[in-house]
Amino acid sequence: KKLCDRKFSIGADGLLALEKSDGADFRMVYFNSDGSRAEMCGNGARCIARFAYLHKAAQDKMEFLTDAGIIGAEVTEDSVKIKMSEPKNLRLDFSVKLDENKELNLSFINTGVPHAAVMLSDVEKADVQNMGRTLRYHREFAPAGTNVNFVQHKDNHTLAVRSYERGVEGETLACGTGVVAASLISAAKNLVESPVSCLTRGGDAMKVYFKMVPTDFSFTEVYLEGPAVVCFQGEVVI
Repeated sequence: KKLCDRKFSIGADGLLALEKSDGADFRMVYFNSDGSRAEMCGNGARCIARFAYLHKAAQDKMEFLTDAGIIGAEVTEDSVKIKMSEPKNLRLDFSVKLDENKELNLSFINTGVPHAAVMLSDVEKADVQNMGRTLRYHREFAPAGTNVNFVQHKDNHTLAVRSYERGVEGETLACGTGVVAASLISAAKNLVESPVSCLTRGGDAMKVYFKMVPTDFSFTEVYLEGPAVVCFQGEVVI
């Protein structure tokens, strides 16, 4: 929490720790910026894969352990492609009550961590902070809570996604497990086909690849691809 403080320290959405592992190239431990631990972070997984490759902890093709299972990764130039754990608990188009007079239709899937998705005609108009916080703590998702994604369908292979992240407790520039969740939910609703390019607030287009079984909306071979570059290196006294 101290290191992730943007005003008094390095500043980050989370902290990644690389540990030795007997069953994989290494183990990734992920902490949110509020100090809580999360099972998985898609963008964090891509970052730690780049880090491991640069520091010779793994080759350009690797497997590493997370609290959500084994993740495969491939590093190529400035891009990293990771194989996600199989998603679970898909629920499409159900309503949650926000107050006595208002209900909201959304969908849900776990892509390593829980994600709700709200489909909108224009994500630029979304009240990500307030609506995200309301849904993140909604009793429907208790006790663990959920991440919340606001999704706009652009075409058969493109989505715009804004994400409120649990643990950060606010909007982030991009959420890897979130864009995967948005893509899979949109595919189950027959809105997109693999590969899906997801436009994020950070300006990067992240690609999601998958295979879907239409009869039961199950997914296999789920991959997330996007850039991962070194911003700086340094030392900090802890």
